[in-house]
Amino acid sequence: MPPISVDWLSLTGQFLSLSLLSIGGAITVAPDMHRYLVTEHGWLSDAQFNSSIALSQAAPGPNVLFVALLGFQVGLNANAGLVPAYVSWAQALAGSLLTLFAILLPSSLLNHTITRWAHRNQHRRAVRAFKQGMAPIVVALILSTGWLLASAHDQPATDWPLWLLTAGSAVLAWRTRLHLLWLIGAGALLGAMGWV
Repeated sequence: MPPISVDWLSLTGQFLSLSLLSIGGAITVAPDMHRYLVTEHGWLSDAQFNSSIALSQAAPGPNVLFVALLGFQVGLNANAGLVPAYVSWAQALAGSLLTLFAILLPSSLLNHTITRWAHRNQHRRAVRAFKQGMAPIVVALILSTGWLLASAHDQPATDWPLWLLTAGSAVLAWRTRLHLLWLIGAGALLGAMGWV
């Protein structure tokens, strides 16, 4: 990937605003992160974006870690080859901390404030209706992330095994108690064998 110049203030502003839209977790705004980081600015490649999400989802810990990996990759790509290695690593660490802080702070403050208010007013009809209305929104946001990750190659005629694997994984996750790491491992194995 050629060296890039990163507008850190713009990156921070984007992740601060995405934080307020991340109902259901940061993974729900991954399509917009992809649009911003890959399509609009070219700060990451499709492969870097997808591998950051896959790695963080397979690793133990909170799933928001993919945001730190995205920031790390952006920082590592910034001015790559034009600056000494220690500067690249410092930019990668700064990018990681910056994106993680920006995605966590606004939503955490909003969540804390709203949760306290909703707990005090849980008897109100509007509070109950709001909670019930949020469920379909969260499901739709997660489905859009799945769509983005499954259509990464942009070749629908040859990607049918990937779509089949995606549909099969969704059904297994929905209808069985099979641990998700087994599904991730099966996908990794099939990918390593070149089947998807």
